[in-house]
Amino acid sequence: MNLTLPIAMRHPLDIILVEDDDADAKAVRRALGKAKIANPVTRLIDGVDALAFLRGETGTPPASYILLVDLNMPRMNGLELLTELRRDDQLKGAVVFLLTTSGDRGDIAAAYERNVAGYIMKENAGDDFLNLIGTLDHYWRLVELPEIQPRG
Repeated sequence: MNLTLPIAMRHPLDIILVEDDDADAKAVRRALGKAKIANPVTRLIDGVDALAFLRGETGTPPASYILLVDLNMPRMNGLELLTELRRDDQLKGAVVFLLTTSGDRGDIAAAYERNVAGYIMKENAGDDFLNLIGTLDHYWRLVELPEIQPRG
């Protein structure tokens, strides 16, 4: 199964995982595999690397993607990355889900103030994470995503 886009967009949907913890990154990939989701996954280790990649400074970002972003990372955390994405005219429409161990109400409020698509607790990510991935698959089959124009 591949996360899909509406026919009009015609590009495969890539998953950009921004996660500094190797074990958590493996858990996400494992859940995707168990859900038989074969979409390409690009892993970046923090917000600094993610911004550089998405801006085309360290590679070519995919035409269509969702971001799965850890909240607590070195150099630039998930909330800081969200702030920078929303300030960038070319990236402000990026669809971002935060993955975190923080149940802090302030973090949750701050994430939604920055238009996060979802705030997902990692401790719910065991078997429930597989359900989440399935839910994402259904979600992406129904929604229209904004076009994010590459730089250049």
